[in-house]
Amino acid sequence: MRTATYFFIFLNLSLALFEEPAVYPLPLLATSVLEVLCLLVFLGRLTHFAKVTLHNVFWKDTKNICIMVAILLSLTDLAIYGVLRLYDVRSIRWSRIVRPIFLINFAESRQIRRAFRSIRNTLPEITYVFLLFMFSLLMFSLMALKLFGERNLQTAEGLPYFRNYLEIVFDLYVLVTTANSPDVMMPAFDFSSWYALFFIAFVIVNTYIFMSLFLAVVYNNYKKHLKVMHGGA
Repeated sequence: MRTATYFFIFLNLSLALFEEPAVYPLPLLATSVLEVLCLLVFLGRLTHFAKVTLHNVFWKDTKNICIMVAILLSLTDLAIYGVLRLYDVRSIRWSRIVRPIFLINFAESRQIRRAFRSIRNTLPEITYVFLLFMFSLLMFSLMALKLFGERNLQTAEGLPYFRNYLEIVFDLYVLVTTANSPDVMMPAFDFSSWYALFFIAFVIVNTYIFMSLFLAVVYNNYKKHLKVMHGGA
């Protein structure tokens, strides 16, 4: 039964690959039938669990309530989406975001719930590091606006370079991952090679220092909460 439950959970999550917009599109009827089949299996599994559990214990368990709500939301969304498609009205399947609930809340997923609980307990303790990182990002973005915003620089595509504060924040946020390096700094570098020092300082502070600190805090706190939960078990 555990294997069957995991199989249908995996099938339900995999439907996102075949539903519009899809990587491998399938007809709406096919994906709808598969989703209804998965939901019926989940409902059957929940009903079976209710039969072997005390009535008051079953209804006090938040996991069971979450599964029932997720089933109801998925069926409602599927029905609304199907009706709108009949009238050629474009819409989106908003219930996709509730599908991971099935993975977390079934009784067989105890280890997954334990991991998620550890993550949840870790979040408040990494908030301070995250706020410091955001403060650094916002300050560097403000400096970039003052350094480059008034020099009428342009990107290779002929677009204004570093003149909008929110766009600067986004570009520097991407630079933390080095995904847009060195392209993001080339207009400034072409104007003056000394401006490379700004981007070097930004990468050192935010990519190498803050990201390492962030990873260390996340790892240590997650490990601590996981050890406490295992000790409690």
